[in-house]
Amino acid sequence: MTLTHFDQAGQAHMVDVSAKSETMREAVATGCVIMTHDTLALAQGGAAKGDVLGVARLAGIMGAKRTSDLIPLCHPLPIAKVALDLVADPDLPGIRVTATVRTTGRTGVEMEALTAVSTACLTIYDMLKAAEKSMEISGVRLLRKEGGKSGLYEALP
Repeated sequence: MTLTHFDQAGQAHMVDVSAKSETMREAVATGCVIMTHDTLALAQGGAAKGDVLGVARLAGIMGAKRTSDLIPLCHPLPIAKVALDLVADPDLPGIRVTATVRTTGRTGVEMEALTAVSTACLTIYDMLKAAEKSMEISGVRLLRKEGGKSGLYEALP
């Protein structure tokens, strides 16, 4: 298998996507922040810093929009949609974060979806760390992507 971010000499480079046609691209990523039930209760409305989930949702959106500033070889993309779903899950216990990112372009938005999830999870940690420093960010992964030459990818359950 050839890695696309390296040239024939093994040097890192940004992939040339100019010959690709513009198509609708969408990616869905997920991750979670595992915490105690007491910390989860704070996340659902009792945190001193305010609306934890609302702030984390905004941070995830901003993270998706800034992905090319953070990941060196990512193309800046005209993102058409970023949606974050943050759900309290008492069975973890913790917060499950899912991001959906969409664009019409020459390259996919997998990195933007993964960055949105990571940024939202880190924001949850930041806002709740005074209550629990042992929280764990876990399971950050791509669930689905569609569009482009490689077509549909769906992760196994």
